Amino acid sequence: MDERTCRPNTPACVYSYYAHSLPGKPPDQWQPLDEHLNNVANLAGEFAAKFDAEDWARVSGLLHDIGKSSLKFQDYLRSHEEASAETESGRVDHSTAGAQCAVAALPIIGHLLAYIVAGHHSGLLDGRAVGACQENRLKKEISRWDNDALPPIQWTDLTLPSSVRGALGNPRDPFVIAFFVRMVFSTLVDADFLDTEAFMEPCRQSGRGAYPNIATLHARFIRSLERFDRETEDLPINSLRKQIREWCEQASDLSPGFFSLSVPTGGGKTLSSMAFAMRHSVRHGLGRVIYVAPFTSIIEQNADVFRNHLGADAVLEHHSNLDPRRESTAARLAAENWDAPVIVTTSVQFYESLYGNRTSACRKLHRIAGSVIILDEAQTIPVDYLQPCLRALRELVSHYGCTVVLCTATQPAITKRENFSIGLEGVREIIPSPDELFKQLRRVRVIDMGPLSDDDLLDRMLGQKQSLCIVNTTKHARMLYEALGADIGHFHLSARMCPVHRRLRLWQIRRALITGRVCRLVSTQVVEAGVDITSACLVTELAPWSSMVQRFGRCNRYGETQEARVYWVDLSEKGFMPYEAG
Repeated sequence: MDERTCRPNTPACVYSYYAHSLPGKPPDQWQPLDEHLNNVANLAGEFAAKFDAEDWARVSGLLHDIGKSSLKFQDYLRSHEEASAETESGRVDHSTAGAQCAVAALPIIGHLLAYIVAGHHSGLLDGRAVGACQENRLKKEISRWDNDALPPIQWTDLTLPSSVRGALGNPRDPFVIAFFVRMVFSTLVDADFLDTEAFMEPCRQSGRGAYPNIATLHARFIRSLERFDRETEDLPINSLRKQIREWCEQASDLSPGFFSLSVPTGGGKTLSSMAFAMRHSVRHGLGRVIYVAPFTSIIEQNADVFRNHLGADAVLEHHSNLDPRRESTAARLAAENWDAPVIVTTSVQFYESLYGNRTSACRKLHRIAGSVIILDEAQTIPVDYLQPCLRALRELVSHYGCTVVLCTATQPAITKRENFSIGLEGVREIIPSPDELFKQLRRVRVIDMGPLSDDDLLDRMLGQKQSLCIVNTTKHARMLYEALGADIGHFHLSARMCPVHRRLRLWQIRRALITGRVCRLVSTQVVEAGVDITSACLVTELAPWSSMVQRFGRCNRYGETQEARVYWVDLSEKGFMPYEAG
């Protein structure tokens, strides 16, 4: 008789399989394997329904832990060695069984399911790499598992979405196929984590936030904007900002896809882009807004802006510079899988997640489907990674129900054209006449000062009560700041400052500027993109033109004067590098 059907000390000689044990608790309080498989299948299917892959996610959920029906794995649980049994580095492999089962049932497309199932703990495997690759995993000898423990699967009903079926044809598009696998993998990993957490750590799961939906947030946003407009109606630039927001709201009724929002610095892109995203989401049934920016200085500032208008319970700020003391439990948990209606994150976090293979990186991917993605300062997409970034954006728009907004004062030339086949197609500009808008928002006069010594530069700054100097290296910025002399109104900013220190300095700088006190700031290009400060006098070292345009936006940002002056100077003879990340 097969050992698994008649073991001692089991009721009616039937061996029960468990997915998870509880230390110090008897087996009748453990989680049955069939319960876990069905819970994960249902949850993963719910996640994947947004991109027409519900059946694929459900099947992957039913298969993922079938290897736990091996006697070796069950013995581990009964020996209270769950940690060893649960890890790929342990002696019991419970992930390979489902992968091999998928390929046995579906010799061709079953390989796609095999990637998803085999990697749900260790991460997605390479197809043909030497060593730990998918082909080796499928040939691996594993502990015997019980086929009767597998819930019924209607293999014949498993069909690929039309986009993936087309990609399997001739010519084949491997990117579409790989992206689909990655998305379904995300639903499985997230569902597995959530169901395991619900059983093992119910208190932790209860800390996950119950976030308001997009319709509720849109209503909040409208009420907040009405108050904001009343409070800022004296600003000369406010009427034009309201017009920009109205254009955004009108464009939000258009069908999902690619949009560009070309607005000069100081034109209120942050709130206007969110106005578009909120209304567009409600209009087209999209469930999330993901705001992506290149620098943490912008992230920190704009996350605060969004909280002020949407509420602290709506915005998840996710980047490497977060201070854990400022995070709530719900925010820390939501950062694991982006389960929040508004996500504010960095370009690095966003793009690396799209191409990562680790479960922690991939877990959030399915939440991107059916979202509005705002790419602030879109011109900062690294040229070396332009092709994979644009390819992922096209895939999200074409097959995963996303809308992408390219939001910047200096739109990059990334639309498809002759000799640039990787570009984006069908990008719709939200502003009716961007060139005319730039003329209306012209607020500075640029003066070329040519070569200038440090002493002359400092004299020019000290001759103004409020002035801003932007140079290209952190070393030079520090030297100029020290040469300014000790004064409560002298400030220095650099990306090398710790986030808390930089945040405090920005607050002090804004207070000094608003109250009309002495404020002389020496900074690197950390202030270029989106940092909400303004000065009546700006001196800037020569830099790439896209950076120069961004720097001009730190002068007379709100139209405080009729026409402020920007002085650009050539400091290259000083022996400093012409430009560095600072």
